[in-house]
Amino acid sequence: MGFIHTESDLDAALARLVAADPRLAAVLATAGRPPLRRRPGGFEGLASIVVSQQLSVASASAVWTRLGAALDPFHHETVRRARRSTLQRAGLSAPKIRTLKAVAAAIHQGAIDLDTLGGVEPEDAHARLTALHGIGPWTADIYLLTCLGHADAWPAGDLALQEAARIAFALASRPTTKEMGPLAEGWRPWRGVAARLLWTYYRAVKRREAAPIQPTASTRRS
Repeated sequence: MGFIHTESDLDAALARLVAADPRLAAVLATAGRPPLRRRPGGFEGLASIVVSQQLSVASASAVWTRLGAALDPFHHETVRRARRSTLQRAGLSAPKIRTLKAVAAAIHQGAIDLDTLGGVEPEDAHARLTALHGIGPWTADIYLLTCLGHADAWPAGDLALQEAARIAFALASRPTTKEMGPLAEGWRPWRGVAARLLWTYYRAVKRREAAPIQPTASTRRS
């Protein structure tokens, strides 16, 4: 079980990844070195991912700032006890409020300890996260990758990764979530590093922010 915690970790993993799949050398040359992009872990990190879903970077930042101002300190207990109207005024939708309150309640009840997931195998950690109300595979994958630094986390349903793979490997169509699994098999145990590289490549070729893009209900494919 590997982790990417530092810039040197990232450099070493990139070298191994390109050695394992020389096609990625051209991707790296176009994209440039990907940023480490780490978020805090625990409830704050998971909540920030939930808040940012289906929002632009600027909109997510504004909501997060209002949420932090409304709930000081920002903690699972303050979210658990907060009035729904307070969370709505901060800009949270009803589904996001239900998710954050469900996660906060699960932590309060001892059903999950987000701070210990870094010591759990990725598959087990993923299963524990997706058992929480409102936490789907994409959210769990992004948490494992950006908050815990799991080197092999692979958000196969991410639209930006799918589109980056289509362009990078001259595919006839954007690969589905299922197709992204076999496509990345040769990158184990560094699929999380490949994800960082492909997000940076996406920004380079699309001239857009290289943030993860969660599939919507209309685009989600199994």
